[in-house]
Amino acid sequence: MNGSDEKAQVFNLPPVYNHVDKHGVFPEVAHDETARFNFLTSLNRHLDAVVKPGNKIAFDKRIKPLFQSAKGRDFGTVNEVRAAMNQDPHYQMWGSLKRSAQEMAQQAARSLVLRQIESLADKTRYYTSQRPETLQLDPALEIPSYLRMVDHGGLPGSYYTAYIPDDVANAAASDAITFVATGGKSGPYSDGKGKALATWLTANYPDFKPKRILDIGCGVGHNTLPLAIMYPEATVIGLDVSAPMLRYGHARSVSLGVTNVQFIQANGEELPFEDDSFDWVQSTMVLHETSISAMQTIIQELYRVLSPNGLMLHIEQAQYTPGTSLFDEFTQDWDTFNNNQPFEGVMHRMNKADWMKSAGFQERDLLQFGILPENDTNTDRLPVKQNVFGAWKK
Repeated sequence: MNGSDEKAQVFNLPPVYNHVDKHGVFPEVAHDETARFNFLTSLNRHLDAVVKPGNKIAFDKRIKPLFQSAKGRDFGTVNEVRAAMNQDPHYQMWGSLKRSAQEMAQQAARSLVLRQIESLADKTRYYTSQRPETLQLDPALEIPSYLRMVDHGGLPGSYYTAYIPDDVANAAASDAITFVATGGKSGPYSDGKGKALATWLTANYPDFKPKRILDIGCGVGHNTLPLAIMYPEATVIGLDVSAPMLRYGHARSVSLGVTNVQFIQANGEELPFEDDSFDWVQSTMVLHETSISAMQTIIQELYRVLSPNGLMLHIEQAQYTPGTSLFDEFTQDWDTFNNNQPFEGVMHRMNKADWMKSAGFQERDLLQFGILPENDTNTDRLPVKQNVFGAWKK
């Protein structure tokens, strides 16, 4: 301290990486790798909480006045905002750092898992052998074109690529850096969204007791297992097109002792289940990685397999409203243009109510609410609520 009356600045740092909860198939992380992840986690938190707010200041103080002076009017489209902001040095700095941080995280995770790719496969086989009947893979399944066209989120090879027999490298890499990407806000098991959703549902609909739950696009099961834990009498099925994700997620669930969950390789556009066979169908941050045509097929399939009085929920991108400012649209479209998420901007602009009603859901039965992922204790900004929408099938 310098002895002045200045108040000391308080920094809200993310939890350190060595406190991440490990399961049986989690990759072994060396000292230097832990230090690297700690740096990247703190960098992401700093960029989000300290540097990013400067973009709005730059817009209000520099970009908007210059545009108004040159054009004699205000911005008319989000594309005009994007073109102007792309020339601003502060935004360029933030965007470059954010993209670089993501690429560094992918590189760090990739070097971590590739040096132990064989041992990860061995550990996966060990846990799979303990409960082989709860993992169903389909080697003939075709990966949808919208996943093949881009490495979503910058993950090299995307979610589905396998390099050796029984490979789980990309799944392990995804698991290892989820904590980094979220700044630890989703908890030590990166399951905060699933926990929050199950907590909300039990609090608001205590009499809802689903016996069969379907989680499409489950990935490694971060947000699938909380559903199985909160509803121990239910059978929970995690479905995904990626064999590496399912192998890893299944082994993870076995090592954590969650016994009422199954993992099945299939496409959400062609669900291998009978009509009216699930009480609850849901997804977590999946739909924005599909396409318009896929979403139309998926909603029809979800409605088909959902039983009467059943519930559909999706944690997904919020829909822009007439009150959404052009600057906010521009900001929320960042991943569309810079993080290999080409469909995300479309999701922001899609009318979710019309999408659900097109399958047969009724207006009176639609739901939309926000949840706060458990463990989101970052006090240097307002808590970030996750958008949830869905419907009851009556």
